[in-house]
Amino acid sequence: VQLVESGGGLVQPGGSLRLSCAASGFTFRSYHGCWHRQAPGKERELVAFINAAGGTTYKESVKGRFTISRDNAKDTVYLQMDILKPEDTAVYYCCAWPNYWGQGTQVTVSS
Repeated sequence: VQLVESGGGLVQPGGSLRLSCAASGFTFRSYHGCWHRQAPGKERELVAFINAAGGTTYKESVKGRFTISRDNAKDTVYLQMDILKPEDTAVYYCCAWPNYWGQGTQVTVSS
């Protein structure tokens, strides 16, 4: 049973990345999905949340730039990140709330 994240990397300010979080060994559609992030020296914080019915909530600073979505047929949750800023640099973790967490993927926004 695990969540496998992919899609992180280095991007210039103003660029875009799409993170993916695929479930293995369980059915993601039965769970709420989330993305958290943790920057160096800071606490982990919730970035976006999607419930099992598809309703979404976002951290205020990413509203209008990030979009969380899910594909239940693929047991996968996504985080589309646009207009990225240096302050978005962090390790991003997905979750199948409340039971499972991914290993994290690094996102670095720098010129």
